[in-house]
Amino acid sequence: MNGPDKHKKFPLQNYDRLCFLKNIVKHPNIIVGDYTYYDDFENVENFENNVKYHFDFVGDKLIIGKFCMIASDVKFIMNGANHLTDALSTYPFAVFGNGWEHAMDEKSYPHKGDITIGNDVWIGYNATIMAGVTIGDGAIIATNSTVIKDVEPYTIVGGNPAKAIKKRFDSSTISKLLDLKWWDWEIEKITKHLQDLTDNNIEKLLK
Repeated sequence: MNGPDKHKKFPLQNYDRLCFLKNIVKHPNIIVGDYTYYDDFENVENFENNVKYHFDFVGDKLIIGKFCMIASDVKFIMNGANHLTDALSTYPFAVFGNGWEHAMDEKSYPHKGDITIGNDVWIGYNATIMAGVTIGDGAIIATNSTVIKDVEPYTIVGGNPAKAIKKRFDSSTISKLLDLKWWDWEIEKITKHLQDLTDNNIEKLLK
């Protein structure tokens, strides 16, 4: 056998609190890679409810790579939450109409870009990821963190706002892992190297 069926909604038998996320997401601007899972204390359908302010007219995307691990209550704050920050008031007058509808004429709300999550990223319980953030491959986001800026590959961050705690490996190993891109291997090759992937000796993977 070559691992679980990536097309299966619930890969663990008789357990419906963990899903392969790609198989439940319906929003066209949420893009998820193979084998990325979401674990929810109540219902996996909560995932899209936790992608906040994701309005179709804004057009931003949430992009998540392969083999990621996303815990319950992780939230993604999209660009629809943004208000003017360089104006005298941040209040969204125009949305209320009734004589206020032209308040935003020739103006636009800030757009910080897509949220992009790399591959093999672990996002802990109740973390919040803000619009425009890119999280590099192999990163770990600690429980209750609020991530407001990019996270480098294979870096552990935590806190509010999240700050780098440490690198998971030395720079040479990180460089080799980023070149290796094991998550793009055929599943047969990944299965063959499971013992190496759960070890910490990269030289075994490079052979």
